[in-house]
Amino acid sequence: MKQWIVMFIAYVFMVSVNAMASMLPINDQTTGEISDRLDVPFTPAGYVFSIWGLIYILLAIWLILVFKKRHNSRAVPGKIGALFVLSCILNALWLFSFHYEQFILSTIVMIALLLSLIAIHQSYPKSDSRFGGRLPFSFYLGWISVATIANINYTLKFHDISLPIGELEGTIGLVVIAAILGIAGRYLSDDPFYALVFVWALIGIGVANSGITLATASYISAILVFIAIIAISFVRNKKTSYA
Repeated sequence: MKQWIVMFIAYVFMVSVNAMASMLPINDQTTGEISDRLDVPFTPAGYVFSIWGLIYILLAIWLILVFKKRHNSRAVPGKIGALFVLSCILNALWLFSFHYEQFILSTIVMIALLLSLIAIHQSYPKSDSRFGGRLPFSFYLGWISVATIANINYTLKFHDISLPIGELEGTIGLVVIAAILGIAGRYLSDDPFYALVFVWALIGIGVANSGITLATASYISAILVFIAIIAISFVRNKKTSYA
């Protein structure tokens, strides 16, 4: 019970800081205003960020289900509980560091958040796609995977650090990397929900960019990830039926 209370407080703290980031806002600027200050082509269209609402709802459902099973020692292992609390703190810390324009720190915090979510995600069996299991963290991890790439890209541009190749080619490269990550997550972790987040984000990157080359690359990448999700599911279901 004590563990759940700590987890609940951490969740409320995280959501409250996110609300503050938009309503106060923190350091008199919203996350979107800071993001829009630099032209970073890898940044998805604004509507894509609505996925945060889904993530927070899924995490709330997860917490409720964990509470209902709190007397079951297997409801949530201590490791997952501690990592969840850490992820909430890192989520809030990222907002403060980003809003106060400490972008290198924000990138480090984002990577730490990514690692904590990977640890949570990998702590569940691959077959566990329950609301009270891995499902919420599939969406959360997928989104933070994309956000980490975007955060690194933003930080590099803020500090005028450019790649040897042009910005267009570099962004297309990031789109390809994102697509590969989505497909790899679907295949290695047997997680279609993780990969679906990449489809959502890649379409959003295409929508956000008027340039035909980058938009086309983003849409094609999204289609390829979606095809991979279906194809891997089909092959594995076929193998199961013959087993």
